Amino acid sequence: MRILYLDWPCFGKVDVQFTLEQAGHEFVPFFHKDYQERTSTEFDKAFTEFVGDTFYDCCFSFNYFPIVSNNCQKLGIKYIAALYDNPYVMLYSYSLINPNNYVFMFDKQEYLKLKNGGINTVYYSTLPVNSTIIDYLQEKPYDHEKLSADVSFVGSLYNEDHNFFDRLATVNDYIKGYLDAIMEAQLKIQGYNFIEEVLTPDIIAELQRVAPYQSTPSGIETPEYIYSNYFIDRKLTSIERQRLLTAVAKHCNLRLYTLNKNAVIPNATNMGAIDYYSEMPYVFANSKINLNITLRSIQTGIPLRGMDILGAGGFLLTSFQSDFLDYFVPDEDFVYYESQEDLVEKVEYYLSHEKQRKEIAHNGHEKAKKNHSFEKFFENIFQIVFPNTYD
Repeated sequence: MRILYLDWPCFGKVDVQFTLEQAGHEFVPFFHKDYQERTSTEFDKAFTEFVGDTFYDCCFSFNYFPIVSNNCQKLGIKYIAALYDNPYVMLYSYSLINPNNYVFMFDKQEYLKLKNGGINTVYYSTLPVNSTIIDYLQEKPYDHEKLSADVSFVGSLYNEDHNFFDRLATVNDYIKGYLDAIMEAQLKIQGYNFIEEVLTPDIIAELQRVAPYQSTPSGIETPEYIYSNYFIDRKLTSIERQRLLTAVAKHCNLRLYTLNKNAVIPNATNMGAIDYYSEMPYVFANSKINLNITLRSIQTGIPLRGMDILGAGGFLLTSFQSDFLDYFVPDEDFVYYESQEDLVEKVEYYLSHEKQRKEIAHNGHEKAKKNHSFEKFFENIFQIVFPNTYD
């Protein structure tokens, strides 16, 4: 097949291109600066001219872009999008119902919300991972001192200046107390997010007063969705990661690999940012324990970070996400924690039980390699998109 690829700066391009070309497909990248715009005559013209008279079996992108969907529909091209972000506001574009769409979502709860709402262009799929790259990388020289740890955390602390939640600083005292209360309650619960449900009309009215949000004419996203996912859940994640990492660092050697080189967790070492392809797999493979503290707006899905850890053969200790249970066995392929105390106890336990820890890491890696490769990912997708060819 000839496959048009939206070449925006995302993870996975190398793996997608290698997988598709190895399978005998033609991989044709296309980029335009307006790919994130809802409408753009410049994009429309460039896309149409690029396609020209050439036949494409489909267009593929990581994440969903309404402008790509609309142009593919106009030109009669099937559009396959695989989400790895959640929240993802462009998913609530009216264009989602375009009949040429095949949008694969990694968060089952979010998928079911749309599917049960009558949207028939969405599908559920875990994210793919390159589980063989670590074998190749381990044969090359690398900075073992930098890229190894007793316990590691790779990711953002969401404590950057001027985050969305800070825009709510001038809400009245009642709303401030209400937000503090629901956030503290949510922090005590793993596996279920209720924030959007408890943003009542009077709460929304006050949030709109201090940080107005207006839905785009081309979308159906609600203020409740925006405030819960983009304002509150990110702040929740920041608080949670700060608290959990601080607790862990009191009991072991913790290394942070994060974009904010000035971020401080007491007793932890901030190693700064690392490259996704050339360094991150080494950290996962060479850390005794890899922590995954899932972004709170991801309802039930296995986040990309969790798959990356398993793919690199690392031991995964993660917050509870029910989608893991569809494909992996707790305490056999990975381990999840249920509270701060449980996390600290499990860190201490698995640091002192090397044989058990290595067995679990091995099991998780083998399942990721067998069931969640890029090859398997595209086989499953193409069976849905081209049922007469891949049956």
